[in-house]
Amino acid sequence: MKSQMLSLYWKLRSLTSRQEGQGMVEYALILVLVSIVVIVILLTMGNQIKNVFSNVVAALG
Repeated sequence: MKSQMLSLYWKLRSLTSRQEGQGMVEYALILVLVSIVVIVILLTMGNQIKNVFSNVVAALG
């Protein structure tokens, strides 16, 4: 009985300390951060970028 309780204890303890999904969560957080930065840049510099592309199209055409 004591060995079963000890085995159950170690199984429960391993469930609480697993870190298998930690890497994926970190990548997801980095992706969200990069997306937010890109959105902010596009919102603040959108017109300037549009003007640059318009100038390039006009020069090519």
